[in-house]
Amino acid sequence: MKKQLMVCDCNVIHEDVVNEVKHKLPNIDELEKTANLFKVLADNTRFKIITTLLTHEMCVCDLSYLLNMSQSLVSHQLRKLRKARLVKYRREGKVVYYSLDDEHIEKIIQYGIDHIRESGESFETRE
Repeated sequence: MKKQLMVCDCNVIHEDVVNEVKHKLPNIDELEKTANLFKVLADNTRFKIITTLLTHEMCVCDLSYLLNMSQSLVSHQLRKLRKARLVKYRREGKVVYYSLDDEHIEKIIQYGIDHIRESGESFETRE
């Protein structure tokens, strides 16, 4: 049995709206990079690390203790977060401290947390 595709049988109805939106859209490169940013943040372990760093810079040892994760797992995830430019590090003697790369990361995370707290429901249960 052949599936019938749902296709709109009209042309543009609101050309002014379409043109306005078209000119405000980010370019393809920006869209791909933004989507990749959210892919990196979508991992629970990486998100926990980022959220922990909202308050204070921390070393791998302290992060692994606080999050109850192995140091190798935390280090591996921090490498991915550094590559995505979400965290940065500084060395003090033999200790390496990690912090958020800039205030944009803090805002993204805080907006997400605020949204969840204000909505009072999870995305999985909403239809």
